[in-house]
Amino acid sequence: MKTPAVSGGNDRNARVERLRVSRAKDSEDKTRRALDALDGLLRSGRRITVTQVAREATVSTWFVYNQPQVHQAVQDGITAQRVRGRQNSHTPEASQVSPAGLRTDLALAREEIKDLKQERDRLRNRVRLSLGAELEGVNQHELVERVQQIEQRNTALEHALSEARDQIAALEGQLREAEDDLTAARASLRRAMRAVPSP
Repeated sequence: MKTPAVSGGNDRNARVERLRVSRAKDSEDKTRRALDALDGLLRSGRRITVTQVAREATVSTWFVYNQPQVHQAVQDGITAQRVRGRQNSHTPEASQVSPAGLRTDLALAREEIKDLKQERDRLRNRVRLSLGAELEGVNQHELVERVQQIEQRNTALEHALSEARDQIAALEGQLREAEDDLTAARASLRRAMRAVPSP
């Protein structure tokens, strides 16, 4: 009767170990992608934000906030841009700024806020549904760790949401400026055309 239990325990331990190795490899891959994305943003002179690094690396903003190596590198990059300015920032971006492009960025930022709110709501719902069930058989130390993890996730989501809102405000300002410039350019073109003598 005891032999199957031992075998089952070994199987479970093996599954847990495979899962741990798989998660570690996935985390390493995400970390590498995030650092590569950050390096690309630095070299191109584009503005560094947690959201932009996550988007470029195809990882979640939660991962960027909660992976210490990545989060520190992003903070260092943001600080470097503030101190030294964004090198080459005017060359690639200025030629691409247009009302249509800014509207697209604005729509993407709003969609990201929507996704962040949905993720936050899902996490809250999961906590409400599962916390009561998890309390049984969980010692106090494990419970404290889980609560801390949930709080960290919530903090990360709040940071990402705040940053996305700031990004929307900045994009809306750029959009207004671009539309004003476009209106002024059209008016100037009309004046120039009226000033040309007819043949």
